[in-house]
Amino acid sequence: MVPGSSRSIKGGARRSTSLALLLAGTAMLAPASLNAQTATTAPATAPTTTTYGAGTAPSAVPAATPAITDPQTTGAVSADDLTPASNEDYLRLNQREPTIDGLRLRTDNPEYDRAPGIRIGTFTLRPSVSETINHEWRKDGDTKTSRGYLETGIRGTLTSDWSRHQLTVTGEGVLQNNISGEGEEEPRANVDAELRLDLWDETIARLRAGYSFEREDADDPNAISNAKNQSAVNTYRLGAAVERDFGLIRGSVGIDFDRRTYGDVELENGTNLSVKYRNRNTGVLTARVGYELSPALIPFLEASVGKSLYDLREDPLGFERSYQTYAARGGIELDLGEKLYGELGLGYETYNFEDDRLGELRGLSVDGRLNWSPQRGTDVLFAVSTDLNPSTTPGDAGSIDYNLTNIITHQMRSDLVARLTNSLTLRNYPSNARSSDETTWRTGAGLTYDINRYLALTGDVSYERTTRDQGDTTDITRVGVGLTLRR
Repeated sequence: MVPGSSRSIKGGARRSTSLALLLAGTAMLAPASLNAQTATTAPATAPTTTTYGAGTAPSAVPAATPAITDPQTTGAVSADDLTPASNEDYLRLNQREPTIDGLRLRTDNPEYDRAPGIRIGTFTLRPSVSETINHEWRKDGDTKTSRGYLETGIRGTLTSDWSRHQLTVTGEGVLQNNISGEGEEEPRANVDAELRLDLWDETIARLRAGYSFEREDADDPNAISNAKNQSAVNTYRLGAAVERDFGLIRGSVGIDFDRRTYGDVELENGTNLSVKYRNRNTGVLTARVGYELSPALIPFLEASVGKSLYDLREDPLGFERSYQTYAARGGIELDLGEKLYGELGLGYETYNFEDDRLGELRGLSVDGRLNWSPQRGTDVLFAVSTDLNPSTTPGDAGSIDYNLTNIITHQMRSDLVARLTNSLTLRNYPSNARSSDETTWRTGAGLTYDINRYLALTGDVSYERTTRDQGDTTDITRVGVGLTLRR
């Protein structure tokens, strides 16, 4: 009995030893399994890619890597637990189109998959239609006029929802119909499209096209006096640009082409006056290079050269108004996130006219946009631009216009947004010009009340004042209220 007991005890000891070794091996393999799981879900938190050669195994993640304990953190969620829509988002260069109200969609519930807008294949269309009733008071010197009019507006944005590349189309059209008083109707339209192509090695190409229509302002220095309807101005735009990052160096080159045509002016006696001698084509080549001091601060240098050719070599008075333009500027790009971003450039521009009698225009140029959000729900835009306004006055080349704009929007409640706008235009002519300098100041305020997500009530009031060194002062006051239907 003793020998048998001894063998039994030894056999039990061997089984206990085997069990202990098995448990120890399981404990040693546990960290590797945890690391393997972390490596599987790592792309959700750090989009790094590891390439393994043939016959080699992936290296284990160091044990010092902290474990993710928050169940709401993306890295703690297994790839098998992600919905197909969420899993696809990690492979996209473009984020999905957000909702109009900015709320996050719940992809795990089909009930919340209905994004606002109209889905057209891989595009999202967000249209809106507005109807407002307005009244305008106008004073030119001692002459006072007023009118009441209906304004119908159609606006829309078409945006692609592709994993790479992006196409964006924006459009706006406004019609006015006088219902009382006297005054010129001011229809306008604008369509712009941009295709962004994500190429290779931090290279992006942009293709642009656009069209705009407007009625020339009766206060414009080139407007025809005693006209019933001023000229209809059509502008066609084409552009292309390539942008590339070379480490800390960023470079871009682009070309833009514009064609502007002018329709006949309808005079008060019922006849039409042709102004087709103002039709022209303009092309500009621009190159830019910047250096990344930090991701938020990028100074840059920019140079451009352009040419403007009129359809008719000479205007009715015998002046050749085609010109060449040269510009150079330096500036800085700023990107501190959604709180503050934009750019500002300062430089010098010259316009050389082919007719020696017109001489040349030259002056300081300031261009830029700055977006600031001091607090949630409040957005402030500052913008400045410099433009050339060719003249039709005999012997005058034109003016250099400086435009400053400020727009403030504030969300007073979840369904109420207030707006405040201000702008200043300085129109400067050469000292020997026959035309006089002008200053135009505009200010306005408005409210938008969302009755629901599809219908909004709007109200606006604005005031505009134009003063001239020589000539009468013009004052315009407008008030309006209307409804906007959007989808």
